[in-house]
Amino acid sequence: MTDQSCRDLRVLVTAGAAGIGRAIAGAFAGAGARVAVCDVDEAALARFRQELPGHLAFECDVSDEDDVDDLFDDALEELGGLDVLVNNAGIAGPTGPVETLTPDEWRHTMEINIDGQFLCVRRAVPALRASGGGVIVNMSSAAGKFGFAHRTPYSASKWAVVGFTKSLAIELGPDNIRVNAILPGAVDGPRIRRVIEAKAASTGTGVAAMEALYTRQASLGRMIDPDDIARLAVFLAGPGGRNISGQALSVDGDTQALI
Repeated sequence: MTDQSCRDLRVLVTAGAAGIGRAIAGAFAGAGARVAVCDVDEAALARFRQELPGHLAFECDVSDEDDVDDLFDDALEELGGLDVLVNNAGIAGPTGPVETLTPDEWRHTMEINIDGQFLCVRRAVPALRASGGGVIVNMSSAAGKFGFAHRTPYSASKWAVVGFTKSLAIELGPDNIRVNAILPGAVDGPRIRRVIEAKAASTGTGVAAMEALYTRQASLGRMIDPDDIARLAVFLAGPGGRNISGQALSVDGDTQALI
């Protein structure tokens, strides 16, 4: 993307060194923004620094309060402030019948997928206010609007993201801070492949048959590309999104239910 719609915006993307986050970071950079990312994957961070020189990359576990504080201290100093936070960090969590899941698996999914967003938002809001307003984009999922059997921790965390987003939009609107959630469907890539394999094993279905089900759950009959998510994030942060807030926006090929 080279439309320069986000020229000079200061953007922080969590889990931004690979996958959807990397696509989002690259799209913002292409639109003229100054981008900082964090990630737990050191190899991905190294690749990011090579591919996007001039932008910033930090190691951070968003579920760790001290890590998040260090991230924001460093990123805000290097960026000189903040205009956009993209809360992209998340994990798939365990797959299986609810009675087989452990409390530790449940807690870990919540710690990354919703607690991490809270920890980042509480540090971002003062910086966004100081900038005269800004944008928060929280990554939810199609599992944040549908029930998802055998994926209860993930689905519960993604429904929580939507509630968090809508509440923040009301709270922060007077500060000219817009808050929206993006709800991707099945996004093509290594992560969804792992999820499909786990769901196939959990339900006794063949992997190929499960992949076909994941494709057919959307009326468009295809998976989502990470760039589809990135384009929406950039739009929401740019002038075209200036009156969009409090929304849970699906990019899911018209998914009707989750398998």
